[in-house]
Amino acid sequence: MAKEKILIVDDEDDILELVRYNLEKEGFTIKCATSGEQAVKSAFQEPFDLILLDLMLPGIDGLEVAKILKTDPRTGQTPVIMLTAKGGEADVVTGLEIGAADYITKPFSPRILTARIRALFRSLKQEASDKSTHIIRGDVEIDLRKHTVHVKGAPFQLTYTEFEILVLLAKRPGWVFTRTQIVDAIRGTNYAITDRSVDVQIAGLRKKLGSLGDCIETVRGVGYRFKETS
Repeated sequence: MAKEKILIVDDEDDILELVRYNLEKEGFTIKCATSGEQAVKSAFQEPFDLILLDLMLPGIDGLEVAKILKTDPRTGQTPVIMLTAKGGEADVVTGLEIGAADYITKPFSPRILTARIRALFRSLKQEASDKSTHIIRGDVEIDLRKHTVHVKGAPFQLTYTEFEILVLLAKRPGWVFTRTQIVDAIRGTNYAITDRSVDVQIAGLRKKLGSLGDCIETVRGVGYRFKETS
């Protein structure tokens, strides 16, 4: 199973390294940013499963970062946990109203932080299981429970890897995934996939989808994306 990827945003090096160390030890994949500008840039460059966001940042502060992320379609669904100093109740309320999922007050125990993160992921997975067992993009319908794909109502047989790639792309239409990102996401279930074989898998997917094969777009020099529908 692929590891959850977390972006940590904090300008205090000691806190940044403490959180990074403990979360990596728990098996999460971690990337760090030390300013609001870096956080926004990183979040727009690649998808994260969670963003830990300090509210007191140089330049763009944490609340402004949260507003930017929550109002952009690329990051609007990414959960945010705010890290805040004691006495910041007004900021916490504002952050939650913007759309942050939770908050942790500094100083905090790494064990408590990890427990809160795992609880959030469990909640999100349960919500996804309950409400998002189907992905429908135009004439393409994916049933995540039954592991089936229907195009214009007709069933399509895909290999396991083709199915996983299609799900990855279809979950975030318009988002460009590099070959490396696709490999990293799929390797948790298929260690045979490589950067080069991604192109082969995509070609196979397009061929099987027939006239709808162009729903998977090539972004030259970058990777692939599922076409956004109006």
